[in-house]
Amino acid sequence: MGALLAVVLLAFFFRGMDWADLGKALREARLVPLAGLVLVTLAIYAARAWRWGDLLAPLGRVGYADLFSATMVGFASALLIPRAGELVRPWLVSRRYPIPTSAGFATIILERLVDLITVLVLFALYLFVLPTPQAQTEGRAMELAKWLGAAGAGAALAVLVFLLALHQNAERMLGAAQALLKRAPRWLSEPLARMLHSFSEGLAVLRAPAGHLAKLALQSLGIWLLIALGFYLNHAAFGIDLPFHATFLLIAFLVVGVMIPTPGMVGGFHAFYLLALSDVFGIDRARAGAAGIAAHALSNLPVLVFGLVLLGREGLSLGRVAEVTREQGQLSEVRP
Repeated sequence: MGALLAVVLLAFFFRGMDWADLGKALREARLVPLAGLVLVTLAIYAARAWRWGDLLAPLGRVGYADLFSATMVGFASALLIPRAGELVRPWLVSRRYPIPTSAGFATIILERLVDLITVLVLFALYLFVLPTPQAQTEGRAMELAKWLGAAGAGAALAVLVFLLALHQNAERMLGAAQALLKRAPRWLSEPLARMLHSFSEGLAVLRAPAGHLAKLALQSLGIWLLIALGFYLNHAAFGIDLPFHATFLLIAFLVVGVMIPTPGMVGGFHAFYLLALSDVFGIDRARAGAAGIAAHALSNLPVLVFGLVLLGREGLSLGRVAEVTREQGQLSEVRP
């Protein structure tokens, strides 16, 4: 199904594309900004590993080398194996540290939530605070972006409230869950009860001191500003003259695009990159398409290369990663 979605989205991406102009734009791209995009991409994942360590801190301290390795292997695996990223990373940490996989998985949920909130903050700044770029046009694409932004804000708030309620009322909610599990066989109820308890413990960072939470917020802001910088450099490579904060709108579009379950984010990333640049900012399709192709390749290939190299450090193969993803995926179906 994911491959079919990718084909459909790529068909939209290439529909009406002038292939000669696309090839010319790719050939004439400036190499120095593209090299900068590669370096920024590596900095982004280094910062992600640093932040993940602080999300895990209430559960135990994890060495940065292990955090970086698990982060790169997890994100690289996600490009090749559906759902691998959020499932393999906590499993890798649990092999070396006394942090249950379920608790680590909870930090991944929090990480995604913090990312979404940060993107929504940047999107709100773009809409209501920062000057509107001269190239921006109002149309269906902008209306869609605003509607999805509002929906995303509501969803983020609902998830945050649920996680706070789960952690603050853990004993009561776990007691209710255990009462229900009493009807299940003991071989099933006991592991599920332990898993639910571990997941709740993984939300401990929600009660961290204000300073720790502020640090997480600043780390998240830094990560997404680096992502914005990467796209800004990509635009410079293709001669696309847009202000830095225009990337905040592009990021909002791409968050929707990469949520579409396609292998390696192929199709969804490309289609929504094109939609933002062409339909909102009026960039010609060939130049916008070339920028989208380059951005996808250079923000993923370095991760894939580093991740595959670090597989050896973890003593793993892609086959083993796929096996672990299946095993952990079966368990995650019962997690809250």
